Amino acid sequence: MNQPELIEQLQRGDEAAFKRLVEEWQDMVYNTVVSLVQDEDTADDLTQEVFIQVFQSISSFKGDSKISTWLYRIAVSKALDHERKQKRKKRFAFVQRLFGDEANGEHHPADFRHPGILLEKKESAEGLFSALRKIPDTQRAAFTLHKLEGLSYQEIAAVLNTTLPAVESLMARAKTNLRKALTELYNNR
Repeated sequence: MNQPELIEQLQRGDEAAFKRLVEEWQDMVYNTVVSLVQDEDTADDLTQEVFIQVFQSISSFKGDSKISTWLYRIAVSKALDHERKQKRKKRFAFVQRLFGDEANGEHHPADFRHPGILLEKKESAEGLFSALRKIPDTQRAAFTLHKLEGLSYQEIAAVLNTTLPAVESLMARAKTNLRKALTELYNNR
């Protein structure tokens, strides 16, 4: 089925078309989200939220971009919004601890295991994901979309709603910052 036909069916509220959309794109959305938030349960929840938002806002989709680009954009936005909220919660928990409220202490998530990583590459993948958590969100999003999802710089520019030179700059800074974070990580072992 071609994209304009699918969009038309979705905008008419065709549940079968929505089911086809979810079946075709849920793995891509989940993989993108889990790579950014590094928590499988959170990624499940956010993947559902992405498709809820798609269902609720399909009437405003004009078809200026591919459906995949639109889905990536929503997925990255949901994941990064979640990460920002988590950082705010951690800062607030720190302030609460300063004033003696230990009940709301900082939460340390369990070690993250990406479902697509082979067992023999687990240790190096854990190092990479640990380093990814230390770089700025937009750099992490660009790096994840390019290296883990295989998107071209042009596609990343469309997803992040920015220019090709900006993506090139994000990738260069991400590589530099990841190199520093990985060096620091492995020097401290």
